[in-house]
Amino acid sequence: MSQPLRVGMVGYAFMGAAHSQAWRTVNHVYDLPMPVRMQVVSGRSAAAVAAAADRLGWSESTDDWRTLLARDDVDLIDICAPGDVHAEIAIEALAAGKHVLCEKPLANSVAEARKMVAAADAARDSGVRAMCGFNYRRVPAVALMRQMVAAGRLGTIRHVRACYLQDWIVDPQFPLVWRLRREVAGSGALGDIGAHIVDLTQFLTGLRVTSVSALTQTFVRSRPLPDSPGQGDVTVDDAALFLARLGDGVVASYEASRFATGRKNALRVEINGSLGTLVFDFERMNELAFYDGSRPAGEQGFSRILVTEPSHPYLAAWWPPGHLIGYEHTFVHQAHDLVQAIAAGADPAPSFADALQVQLVLDAVSRSAETSSWTTVESAEEV
Repeated sequence: MSQPLRVGMVGYAFMGAAHSQAWRTVNHVYDLPMPVRMQVVSGRSAAAVAAAADRLGWSESTDDWRTLLARDDVDLIDICAPGDVHAEIAIEALAAGKHVLCEKPLANSVAEARKMVAAADAARDSGVRAMCGFNYRRVPAVALMRQMVAAGRLGTIRHVRACYLQDWIVDPQFPLVWRLRREVAGSGALGDIGAHIVDLTQFLTGLRVTSVSALTQTFVRSRPLPDSPGQGDVTVDDAALFLARLGDGVVASYEASRFATGRKNALRVEINGSLGTLVFDFERMNELAFYDGSRPAGEQGFSRILVTEPSHPYLAAWWPPGHLIGYEHTFVHQAHDLVQAIAAGADPAPSFADALQVQLVLDAVSRSAETSSWTTVESAEEV
């Protein structure tokens, strides 16, 4: 048997649980070139992380993530901690010769993201790989949508619209958790969920966002402190909306909100081209809606593609046609792709450089909202 890929994870809350599910499952679904071993999980509270390790399936736990970097029995660091520590952990892990999987957004600032890309570039020469975790790329319907766009099924792309809507902080009495503090999260809806739709539209079209015109809004400006009496200031956006220009003259609109009452996790992307339209709606994640404008007028209309066939991306490893999969499977697919890339000595996608491109768009949106003007997205090559 080949040597295992031994994983050390930092963080064990929502994303840590999702990633743990993937690491537990991927060996049992795919015939991997190297088996995955869930070696150790790290968190700030020794008691809490020990309980999480037992619940999530990790062999060991520690309350100091730096011990993971010194261990010879850890090959990959999976970063599921808040954004304010992404850069420090990733850079030190890469310097220690560990592969890195880092949750999105890559960092809390463009400057941090550039340092992470530089660290990943330097480590690549030693065979060390880095990937950013944009899991929605691994929804089979999204991967099929990309294939259809690349094959020219929509003709010339002209218009993109994307939204990601949630409502979990509509109640003004919801506490001031870390995601509502700029110093920890970097931004609010913009970075948390807006990053996903920016990445998805660039991934699906193969085009980069070049300029934006944006507004952001914070609806509730103070909230109860979670661990003590009193109120604290909300320092991030609750909603971000922006128009954008992409390459090749494509226009786009984006909306990210955590104040869309009744919307729990509503992610939707629509792409209009000269020959047709494709629509993905995460609330119907096993489907695509396809309008084929090349068909005779009397036969035109949106058709439903049920993305469950073995020939569709990722699905040969799962169930017979018509049997649906869910959110957690995207992380299994992500783990599979990363292990395959590491074993092949190839660069996984999305790379840190890809994630920097998203960060540059988020930065341009923030600057545009501050100045109420069209703002050019900085080039990844600029220093």
